[in-house]
Amino acid sequence: MARRCSRTACARPAAATLTYVYADQTAVLGPISTYAEPHAYDLCAFHSERLSAPRGWEVVRLALGNAQPGPSEDDLLALADAVREAARPAPPVEPPRETGREVARRGHLRVLTSE
Repeated sequence: MARRCSRTACARPAAATLTYVYADQTAVLGPISTYAEPHAYDLCAFHSERLSAPRGWEVVRLALGNAQPGPSEDDLLALADAVREAARPAPPVEPPRETGREVARRGHLRVLTSE
Protein backbone atom coordinates (compact mmCIF):
# COMPACT_ATOMS: atom_id res chain seq x y z
CA MET A 1 0.00 0.00 0.00
CA ALA A 2 1.38 3.42 -1.00
CA ARG A 3 1.90 6.06 1.65
CA ARG A 4 -0.36 9.09 1.68
CA CYS A 5 0.38 12.78 2.05
CA SER A 6 0.86 13.84 5.69
CA ARG A 7 -1.20 17.01 5.26
CA THR A 8 -4.60 16.93 6.94
CA ALA A 9 -7.48 15.90 4.65
CA CYS A 10 -5.17 15.20 1.69
CA ALA A 11 -5.66 11.74 0.22
CA ARG A 12 -3.09 12.04 -2.59
CA PRO A 13 -0.15 9.59 -2.73
CA ALA A 14 3.12 10.83 -1.25
CA ALA A 15 5.79 11.95 -3.72
CA ALA A 16 8.42 13.54 -1.46
CA THR A 17 9.71 13.42 2.12
CA LEU A 18 10.19 16.54 4.24
CA THR A 19 12.67 16.58 7.11
CA TYR A 20 13.51 19.47 9.42
CA VAL A 21 17.07 20.10 10.62
CA TYR A 22 16.38 22.31 13.61
CA ALA A 23 20.03 23.00 14.45
CA ASP A 24 20.63 24.51 11.00
CA GLN A 25 17.15 26.01 10.61
CA THR A 26 16.74 24.08 7.37
CA ALA A 27 13.85 22.19 5.80
CA VAL A 28 15.02 19.42 3.44
CA LEU A 29 12.59 18.22 0.78
CA GLY A 30 13.78 15.22 -1.17
CA PRO A 31 12.65 12.02 -2.86
CA ILE A 32 10.25 9.85 -0.89
CA SER A 33 12.14 7.82 1.69
CA THR A 34 12.28 4.05 1.48
CA TYR A 35 10.68 3.66 4.91
CA ALA A 36 8.22 5.83 6.80
CA GLU A 37 10.25 7.73 9.39
CA PRO A 38 8.59 8.98 12.59
CA HIS A 39 10.15 12.47 12.37
CA ALA A 40 9.69 13.02 8.63
CA TYR A 41 6.62 14.08 6.67
CA ASP A 42 5.53 12.55 3.38
CA LEU A 43 4.04 15.11 0.99
CA CYS A 44 2.19 14.77 -2.31
CA ALA A 45 3.46 16.58 -5.41
CA PHE A 46 0.98 19.45 -4.92
CA HIS A 47 1.98 20.16 -1.31
CA SER A 48 5.71 19.66 -1.95
CA GLU A 49 5.63 22.35 -4.67
CA ARG A 50 3.82 24.81 -2.37
CA LEU A 51 6.07 24.18 0.64
CA SER A 52 7.27 27.21 2.55
CA ALA A 53 9.48 27.31 5.63
CA PRO A 54 9.32 29.56 8.69
CA ARG A 55 10.87 33.02 8.38
CA GLY A 56 14.66 32.80 8.55
CA TRP A 57 14.75 29.14 7.56
CA GLU A 58 16.28 27.77 4.38
CA VAL A 59 14.54 25.22 2.14
CA VAL A 60 16.78 22.69 0.42
CA ARG A 61 15.03 20.93 -2.45
CA LEU A 62 16.67 17.75 -3.72
CA ALA A 63 15.82 16.29 -7.14
CA LEU A 64 12.53 14.38 -7.06
CA GLY A 65 13.20 12.00 -9.97
CA ASN A 66 11.08 8.84 -10.28
CA ALA A 67 14.00 6.63 -11.28
CA GLN A 68 15.83 5.08 -8.36
CA PRO A 69 19.56 5.67 -8.90
CA GLY A 70 21.61 2.51 -8.61
CA PRO A 71 25.08 2.25 -7.18
CA SER A 72 27.79 3.78 -9.37
CA GLU A 73 30.80 1.85 -10.59
CA ASP A 74 32.93 3.66 -7.99
CA ASP A 75 30.58 2.51 -5.23
CA LEU A 76 30.81 -1.10 -6.39
CA LEU A 77 34.61 -0.95 -6.61
CA ALA A 78 34.84 0.57 -3.13
CA LEU A 79 32.61 -2.19 -1.76
CA ALA A 80 34.70 -4.89 -3.45
CA ASP A 81 37.91 -3.36 -2.03
CA ALA A 82 36.40 -3.25 1.46
CA VAL A 83 35.39 -6.93 1.23
CA ARG A 84 38.89 -7.91 0.05
CA GLU A 85 40.49 -5.90 2.88
CA ALA A 86 38.23 -7.53 5.48
CA ALA A 87 39.07 -11.01 4.16
CA ARG A 88 42.84 -10.53 4.57
CA PRO A 89 44.28 -12.15 7.68
CA ALA A 90 45.56 -9.69 10.23
CA PRO A 91 49.33 -9.72 10.84
CA PRO A 92 50.30 -11.37 14.11
CA VAL A 93 50.79 -8.96 16.98
CA GLU A 94 53.76 -9.54 19.25
CA PRO A 95 53.30 -8.69 22.91
CA PRO A 96 55.51 -5.80 24.04
CA ARG A 97 58.78 -6.84 25.63
CA GLU A 98 59.65 -5.41 29.01
CA THR A 99 63.05 -3.74 29.29
CA GLY A 100 63.10 -2.90 33.01
CA ARG A 101 62.07 -4.34 36.31
CA GLU A 102 58.89 -3.50 38.15
CA VAL A 103 59.37 -1.15 41.10
CA ALA A 104 55.77 -0.19 41.92
CA ARG A 105 52.20 -1.06 41.01
CA ARG A 106 49.03 1.00 41.22
CA GLY A 107 45.91 -0.88 40.13
CA HIS A 108 46.54 -2.24 36.65
CA LEU A 109 49.47 0.16 36.03
CA ARG A 110 53.10 -0.76 36.64
CA VAL A 111 56.16 1.46 37.16
CA LEU A 112 59.28 0.07 35.50
CA THR A 113 62.87 1.19 35.75
CA SER A 114 64.85 1.56 32.57
CA GLU A 115 67.93 -0.61 32.56
